[in-house]
Amino acid sequence: MVLVDNHAAKDGAEDGTLVDFRGNPVDKSRTGGWLAAGLILGTELSERICVMGISMNLVTYLVGDLHLPASKSANIVTNFMGTLNLLGLLGGFLADAKLGRYLTVAIFASIAALGVTLLTLATSSRSMKPPECDSRKGHCIAASSQQLALLYAALYTLALGGGGIKSNVSGFGSDQFDPSDPKENKSMIYFFNRFYFCISLGSLFAVTVLVYLQDNVGRGWGYGISAGTMVLGVAVLIGGTTFYRFKKPQGSPLTIIWRVLFLAWRKRKLSYPSDPAFLNEYHNAKVPHTHMLRCLDKAAIIDDSATENENSKNRWIVSTVTEVEEVKMVLKLIPIWSTCILFWTVYSQMNTFTIEQATFMNRNVGNFAIPAGSFSFFLFISILLFTSANERVTVRIARRITHNVQGLTSLQRVGIGLLLSVAGMVASALVERLRRDRAIHDNFKIRAFWLVPQFFIVGAGEAFAYVGQLEFFIREAPEGMKSMSTGLFLSTLSMGYFVSSLLVSLVTKVTKRSWLKSNLNKGKLDLFYWLLAVLGLINFLVFIVFSMRHQYKVQHLSSLEDSKEELKDWKDLTLSNKEKKLGAEEKEEA
Repeated sequence: MVLVDNHAAKDGAEDGTLVDFRGNPVDKSRTGGWLAAGLILGTELSERICVMGISMNLVTYLVGDLHLPASKSANIVTNFMGTLNLLGLLGGFLADAKLGRYLTVAIFASIAALGVTLLTLATSSRSMKPPECDSRKGHCIAASSQQLALLYAALYTLALGGGGIKSNVSGFGSDQFDPSDPKENKSMIYFFNRFYFCISLGSLFAVTVLVYLQDNVGRGWGYGISAGTMVLGVAVLIGGTTFYRFKKPQGSPLTIIWRVLFLAWRKRKLSYPSDPAFLNEYHNAKVPHTHMLRCLDKAAIIDDSATENENSKNRWIVSTVTEVEEVKMVLKLIPIWSTCILFWTVYSQMNTFTIEQATFMNRNVGNFAIPAGSFSFFLFISILLFTSANERVTVRIARRITHNVQGLTSLQRVGIGLLLSVAGMVASALVERLRRDRAIHDNFKIRAFWLVPQFFIVGAGEAFAYVGQLEFFIREAPEGMKSMSTGLFLSTLSMGYFVSSLLVSLVTKVTKRSWLKSNLNKGKLDLFYWLLAVLGLINFLVFIVFSMRHQYKVQHLSSLEDSKEELKDWKDLTLSNKEKKLGAEEKEEA
């Protein structure tokens, strides 16, 4: 990028990487700011309406209209959500390495619009559904694989598009503000608050208006509105092209991680140098060298193939100490990452079995029957309430107790979230036992509002866990790999949904379908909830061990600096003593 001698060049973001749509240095008066960020938020709002409007009520369609078993229906939903979050890694990689955030969001938003359009066709066409159940014989024919083919194609097309949007839209929105400008930096903080507000607003609209339309007017209308919303979101995004600030792709951090691991393995038989100072670019490292995961240091050994000057600059021949240390920092996050997964396994039950519970309960308020999927409203209300309360109440109380400006550390937030997820499963098990007993013995449907406690508890858990995990991965990730932090966070959601599918399959097989039945009155869903509670408690104890051993990046770097200062003071003292001793000897000789 050519820099010009005017204010436009100065207005570019850090390192001069932000340009306008023509490739020129950005002009703050014409690009970025709240106008551009607001248009980008519209795309995220559209994506959230589509995804939540589908996932929160899909299980009732699969069981009620397609006559699939409850366990298979739950797995279809969790596999869809898991794939969507996992594909966020692909979207992030393409944006960082080749396409840039704007082009990636525009392409994947168009794919999402295609996916939800296909879903509208799949759920509207009569040929895509099995015949209605025979009420006299109580016999239902499940949808065939041919009838499910278009549904699967639609869901995974939407998952591909949603994953690309999810991993890039927040970063693209933050690019519209200059962090070096105090005024714009303050606006960036508000942007993230409004970004989360848009997510919650879209979710509330989806679980109220869209779910009602799906259940009472028709799936085609509910999904059709989602398709129209997504098309409108794409049009708004593209229409605002001239107002955006664009960051050129700088290369993906995943390439650096793969390269360091590859070189460490290829050089595994080499001996360690006698002094770490002999490692490649040791003295120019941006991150202090550590002895953790020492095997990776071999990637920075300058061997015969890297002795020539041009080869020493080739990163596929030898890595730098900075790259090696950044990979070490990422790998150090894995233990905490692994213990965050089970929270999202518990959370996924709010999209599947909890919604199915509601269909077997009294959902009437007067003459109005609340759609089962709309009870997720209490989940999102809980998230909003506790997110607000955490900043205004919890953090202030924690500051007085811990005398820490931060109040609660990121890992403390995650720990509270994990503990609340266990409590949520205990509440779910107790309510399900009560519901089934009353239905079997008294032929009585208890009110669906009994589900509110488990929605509130798990929602409160998300308010702690979501913020804690996101803050942890952003703060603890290396400076050169910040764009990867969102991918790491999304991967915990993805794995949580996949673990849910795995658990459902294992429980169905081991119990010979006695726990998880389409007719919950004949199953033992409460035992499945108790299983999740026990696994959650074990996971929480493992998390405590890992979190106590984890040293925050700031603490680690400060301890290294302290060690260097102590070493320097010791050397100075030793040198001073030697000089004094030498001076005394010279004086005696004189």
